[in-house]
Amino acid sequence: MSTNVLAGIDGSKHTACVSEYAAWAAQQLSASLVLLNVMHKPEPTLLYNMSAAASLSAQDKIHAELADLDKKRAELAKAQSQVILEQASQHVQQAGYPAPRTISREGRLTEVLEQYDDYADLVVLGRRGNNEDDSPGRLGGHVEHVIRTTDKPLLLTDGEFKAPERVMIAFDGSETTRKCVEYIARSPLFKGLECHVVMVAGPNEEKQAQLEAARQLLEDNGHQATAALLQGEVKKNLLAYQDRQNMDMMVMGAYGHSRIRLWLLGSITNLMLQESHKPMLILR
Repeated sequence: MSTNVLAGIDGSKHTACVSEYAAWAAQQLSASLVLLNVMHKPEPTLLYNMSAAASLSAQDKIHAELADLDKKRAELAKAQSQVILEQASQHVQQAGYPAPRTISREGRLTEVLEQYDDYADLVVLGRRGNNEDDSPGRLGGHVEHVIRTTDKPLLLTDGEFKAPERVMIAFDGSETTRKCVEYIARSPLFKGLECHVVMVAGPNEEKQAQLEAARQLLEDNGHQATAALLQGEVKKNLLAYQDRQNMDMMVMGAYGHSRIRLWLLGSITNLMLQESHKPMLILR
């Protein structure tokens, strides 16, 4: 069974970063890289007859012209999509990676990604997209929706590409974060990378044992692993450790499905997405 890394690109200034991280991930996973551009499906232009005195021939003529304009817009959107994909493909190849496959689709990003749910083993997106500014704390409108709807590992990029050397796993002992550690331990995605498992909790034997078990699992699977138990505010400590240890990427658990889990887990994930400026891998 083939392995595919699917990168969603939109032609914004973040496209190069998304493409390179996706190419890097595909190389690590010995997978095929697929670049996907999703075109917005425009609503047809409508003209309502508001006067019984309006000439039917004039109305018909305008309808015909509007239909031609809609057709032209659709043709231009397809041409633009092909240019975006071709430029991204060339960028990836110039960076030394194999030529990717390219796909152009029309619709909403989340709906198109659902169609590829059994196809992609990893989805790569930018935290922000076209027509969105880079204000601190601002996420692209697509990000949270995709996190909530996809079951696939989701790599969210930010800034410029840098081949990861050190990865940080935000760990709290929950089932979600244990699965994160298991994924990292067994996946070739982070093979050869230095892994740090970081927990923010009170100093007690149970938490220490959970943290040590996570570190040991990583080490048993060939990773150079470090465990850190921090005390205090979760967000502040995670961000400080990330900066202090010069982490290249963070791994976190996704939102839960229930409202209780969303409140407990989603808030921290959201805060880190907004305030961390490192690429982040979101896992269920």
